[in-house]
Order: sequence, then structure tokens, then C-alpha cells
Amino acid sequence: MFFPLTQVTIKPRKPKNKNDSLVQMSNQLFTSLGLKKNFQLNIKLGKKTIQTTVQTVELDQKDLMLIPEHILINFCLPIQSYKFQAIFRPDFQTLELGPLIGLLTDFPSKKQEEPHFRSIHAFCEELHQGITDTGGFFFVFSYDEFLNRGYYLINGKWSPFEHPIPDVIYNRIHSRKLEHSEQFRHFRNRIETLQIPLFNERFLSKWEVYNQIFQENNLFPYIPKTKIYTKEHLYELAQEFETVFIKPVHGSQGRNIIKLTKEDENHYTLQSSITSLNNNSSNKVFLDEIHHLIKPFLHNRFYLIQQGVELASYESCSMDFRVLCHKNLNNHWQVTSIVARVAASDEFVSNIARGGRILRPLNVLRTSVGTKKSLEVLALMKELALETASIISNSSTGITGELGIDIGVDQYGKPWIIEVNSKPSKNFEDGLGKIRPSAKALIQFCTLLAFDSIIEKEDQ
Repeated sequence: MFFPLTQVTIKPRKPKNKNDSLVQMSNQLFTSLGLKKNFQLNIKLGKKTIQTTVQTVELDQKDLMLIPEHILINFCLPIQSYKFQAIFRPDFQTLELGPLIGLLTDFPSKKQEEPHFRSIHAFCEELHQGITDTGGFFFVFSYDEFLNRGYYLINGKWSPFEHPIPDVIYNRIHSRKLEHSEQFRHFRNRIETLQIPLFNERFLSKWEVYNQIFQENNLFPYIPKTKIYTKEHLYELAQEFETVFIKPVHGSQGRNIIKLTKEDENHYTLQSSITSLNNNSSNKVFLDEIHHLIKPFLHNRFYLIQQGVELASYESCSMDFRVLCHKNLNNHWQVTSIVARVAASDEFVSNIARGGRILRPLNVLRTSVGTKKSLEVLALMKELALETASIISNSSTGITGELGIDIGVDQYGKPWIIEVNSKPSKNFEDGLGKIRPSAKALIQFCTLLAFDSIIEKEDQ
């Protein structure tokens, strides 16, 4: 159960002197916060608490507080107007303001130039706008410059500043390698010491996900048979199924995937997103030759071998569906977006990074299973995605608030859970300049984590 929050608008004012700690508050805001009289009030933002004196005044804006500029500076905030969410804690005489939301990512750092946050740059702008509208402060930082240098958006430009300690951190590191680095481990230890909630803290492995959902009787019929790749498992699955996929346990964006298709009793064809493997493979190969052919391209890394399902296609192109799931303000999973991903004509994977395109799911489903059946299939896909998200978040370490679940639909209209992504691409939904449902849900979840963590710490 969440708690009621009050919206507060903060405007800076010029202090009369360096000891001026007077906060002026509209009569309406004073009443709605549950304050009883003019008194000493602690204002808490992030990890800092500053003692002030409250004075009620007649103001044109009913949710307005006027705060001396030097108090904003002490909070490590730029001098500007803000909208925050707030809750008054009478037992501590403290007004909690927030959330301060930090997005963690990696990006090229040229201190003389405005940063570019790579594939999530536009998404960061969207989050800034959504958080500014609903109440809170958003900034982006790199783990190697934590508490020294972050970036906030002002007048359309990402400007550097010495950022405050955030209430919550949203992990959008692009690289598994970075997440396993010694530097990142030091950063993780630091934020654990500071008791800052970090969500979607790491990439998920495909084998880990498979084992988590494999245990669920409800989901078992919707999971392709999957094993760790070995020569023995290659023989077993290649002979059992018409098509199998070989994919890295720690892979993304459709890279390094091999598709093996049985042509007759002895011959198979290979397709791969590994260009050099495509160039080096003949049209048909014997099963005995396949392991020897592909082994040099696996680089001694862990791969999976997975049953291939004959999925419905669109305009003779492979397709699947990306279902985005997020936790909301009530800490419940919800589907925030679902799109059809149609592969490029020369590709067997539907990833946008490999030329795939996005279409409306019902329009695509109707062409393969009909209008009535398409509604049933879509509803089942959402149900499977929500159950999968719940299982993954309950089974994984750390806090999970966002998942992208890839689902294929076979020619009979049966959905199959293909993959689960802990850091899904932000290029699927068409926002048309609006704050998308997925971004709104993320903001809600950050707000929940921020204020929950504040109250839990104070109640200890």
C-alpha cells in the first residue's frame, strides 16, 4: 500500500543574509501538508536535511514554497524552480521532498562537450520531461564520476553539475563487461553503504531466465526446449526438431545467433547473424560437420541450443512480439506496451538493431490467426508476460522494475516465451512527442522506491 503524496512547487528567493533560513509557504500548502503552526521545520532532500523556519504567507500559487537560494545550493541543486512530491513526517518534524532520480549509464566523456547518452539519449530527455511534470529531479551520471559530476537538462542542453546523492538509481549500463568490472563492483559497494535502491541492477542470462520459468507448471507448455550447448545436445535437439537456434547465454540485439534447419535426414542448412560464419558455410552440411564448423565462432563462451518453433510470419518475414512490463506506484506488474517486430527480408531475427520494423500487434496477428483469435492470443500474451515478470523479479537478486519479454506465436496461434530482457530497448514505442506509458510507469516505480526507502530507514 502506498502513501499519499502532496505536490509542492519550489521557487528560489534571494536571502536577506547568510543566516536567512526562512521558508515561506502558501496557507493552502501549509494546511494540505498537515502542519499545525509556524515552527522550526526540517526539510529533507536526498541524504541532506536542513533546518528552516516556516512562515505562512498569501501566495498566488496554492502549492508554492519560497526557499532561500543558498539552501538549494546546500542540497546540490541548481538555482531554479522545481516541482516535487512531498510527505510530512510529524514525528520527525520533517518535510520529505523528492524523488531525486539518478540514471546510471556509460557514455563517451569529453568534458568540454555536451554528452550523448548513446541509444537512450532521447529516452533520458523523455524521463526528464516526465519527472519534471509529475514532480522530482532527474539527472544522468556515470559510475566512475558518481557524486562528482552528473548532467541535468536545462534549456534543451545537458549541463554538468556536482549532483546530489539520489534517492533511487535506475541502471542503464550498456555493457555486461562493465557491470563485471572491478570499478563497477566498488561503485555497487558504495551505493549499498549509502543504502540507495538500485533497480535492474544487471543483465540477465538466458540460462538463468530459462531455469527460473522452467520450474513453473503454468509456463512450462509455453517454453521451447532449451539446453546448454554441447556436441551431444546439438545431436539430440537437431534430430528431435526441424529447426534449432544456438545463441549466447549473455547475448543481446540478435548478435551471434545461429539457425540450423533440417533439410533431409542427413543434411542441414545454417544461417547466422555472424557474417563470417555465413561466408564460410556451404548451402548444406552433414550433422557430423556442424559442431566442427561452428565451434571456432563460439570462442569458448557459454551458448544455448533451443528448440526452433515454426512461428507465424508477416509478409513472408519472421516476426515476434516485444511485451514491455513495468512495476507501478503500487508495486504491481503491468503491461505498458506490446509491439510486433517483423524481421528484415534477409534476416531470421526480428531485432530492430538488425533492420527489423515495428508494427501494431493486432494488425499483424489478424493476418495469421484471424480477427477473433488475435484478441485471444494478445490477451494470453499479456497474461504470460505478467506471470513471467513476476517469476523473474521474485527469483532474481536485487530489485527488478522493468522487463522486456519476447514472445513468438506459432501458426496455430499458440504463444511461446522466447527471451526476457532486463534492459529492453527504448526504441519500440512511438511516443509521438508524449511521455509514453512505459516511462510513466518507471517514474512511478522510482517514486515508490524513493519514498519507501526514506520511510523504511526512518522507522528502523
